[in-house]
Amino acid sequence: MAIILGDHQYGKAENRIVRIVRDTPRHEIRDVNVSTCMRGAFDAAHLTGDQGSVLPTDTQKQTAYAFAKTVGLASLERYAYALATHFVGDVEPIAEARIELEEFAWDRISVAGAEHDHTWVRNGQEVRTMSVTVRGAGEDRSVWITGGLKDLVVLKSGGSEFHGFLKDEYTILEPTSDRIMATALTASWRFGAVDVDTYDFDAAYAAIKSAMVETFASHHSLALQQTLFEMGKAAIVAVPELVEVRMSAPNKHHFQYDLQRFGINNNNEVFHADDRPYGLIQASVTTDDAPDAGPAWQAYSGLV
Repeated sequence: MAIILGDHQYGKAENRIVRIVRDTPRHEIRDVNVSTCMRGAFDAAHLTGDQGSVLPTDTQKQTAYAFAKTVGLASLERYAYALATHFVGDVEPIAEARIELEEFAWDRISVAGAEHDHTWVRNGQEVRTMSVTVRGAGEDRSVWITGGLKDLVVLKSGGSEFHGFLKDEYTILEPTSDRIMATALTASWRFGAVDVDTYDFDAAYAAIKSAMVETFASHHSLALQQTLFEMGKAAIVAVPELVEVRMSAPNKHHFQYDLQRFGINNNNEVFHADDRPYGLIQASVTTDDAPDAGPAWQAYSGLV
């Protein structure tokens, strides 16, 4: 039996970069976590310890910071594309590069009714995520772009049911036609063919998030599974450049608390929020002509 080296990759994970644009009195901020990951001709590093083809991860870190200035972070996707293209095009042993970003959003503080030019407060909602993967160079280059979000906590106190489910001898859950439905949504979406240089990814992100949140609110749910499908479908309708949406939704259970023992009626008003165990619902929604996903969904550094 022969023992051989399998798939391998390396990179610099979670470079925390804050970029302030101060060209005018009104400053702009972008706060991101940047992870790089390389695949290519690195067998010798594993088999013999030969580092001759290995671009140090520290170099990858320095490049990420340098590009935050030279390319800028006005568009996260264009920054990631420039970084990935540099590694694949300018460093010969690298055949494929993936750049993953998480964005931590900030909102401007208002003073005397006006937004302050250079002061912010951290936005407490979701973390935006995205990745760009570049394989090959020149005419043989392939590009995959994904966007996403995580930790978007949403809750509705009405318009949600759960009944008619399969039962066996261990089923004790009672059916309900009126329940709290809550989740901390993680979602990723894959773009089809878009022009990286001109496409407005920020506008697409805002439209996708809005479509998903509005669908969660307005759709009368018979199950979280049904709601996820409707949310994914709404995202693709809102941004037709999408070819697939993937969602992971832990069911953040809220159980009506027993107040009857104290002689108090509890008509779906007081709940115990139980953090675990929890149901975990995952689904993908795709178009019937979606192109090959390639490496778009592969978790290089564990961030996707």
